[in-house]
Amino acid sequence: MGRTPLSSADDSQPTPPADVTLRSDVTVELVKSSASDADVLFAARVSTLGEQSIGELQKDPERSRGLINYLMRDRHGSPFEHNSMTFLISAPIFVFREFMRHRVGWSYNEESGRYRELQPVFYVPDESRKLVQEGRPGKYVFVEGTSDQHATVQRVLTETYEQAYAAYQKLLAEGVAREVARATLPVGLYSSMYATCNARSLMHFLGLRTQHELAKVPSFPQREIEMVGERMEAEWARLMPLTHAAFNANGRVAP
Repeated sequence: MGRTPLSSADDSQPTPPADVTLRSDVTVELVKSSASDADVLFAARVSTLGEQSIGELQKDPERSRGLINYLMRDRHGSPFEHNSMTFLISAPIFVFREFMRHRVGWSYNEESGRYRELQPVFYVPDESRKLVQEGRPGKYVFVEGTSDQHATVQRVLTETYEQAYAAYQKLLAEGVAREVARATLPVGLYSSMYATCNARSLMHFLGLRTQHELAKVPSFPQREIEMVGERMEAEWARLMPLTHAAFNANGRVAP
């Protein structure tokens, strides 16, 4: 079956490149939380104190540092679930596709290309991003790219984004539904979402999506999702410093 042009009136005229915004960062904002080290303690001590364990919320968690470490070390995980953190994250779509692999203990709501016109904000790695993969799957490393490679990446991605967003705008101008027109857009487009988790699910995420010298189990995350993980970890460490310290002291393995 032949293909019908979207518009035959000006097919001879090239579509001008769209104005796009290029970014190399991610943003993470803690918008809501109910999370403290005391939450771990009252949940753990209900097994021996019953309803009296609620009194642990009023006590200084520093006095029970050893209990938190014991729970982490021996992998008694459920006491670390009685808390909540909600983050607003802005990152390229390919980062969110990796996020969705984390399902237990996570809730997500992402902006929708069906219901709003997507903005021309796209990801281009800066010169700190290692570009070249060496080795075979499961045993590879990334190394620095040359200045020429970085220039090529920036030029090619920018041209691709301009063409893709111009095509998106063309379809919208033709009256095509947003949910169809968005098919022209690449995964380097920025999106935003709310992500809610508890400390246990976040620890599992960090164990897989960040590299750290204290980790017992090696991880090989893509750098862009690691950038998100690092910012989430900084917020969590502020809310639950004893739990975070125990996580590090015990090899960054989720209980």
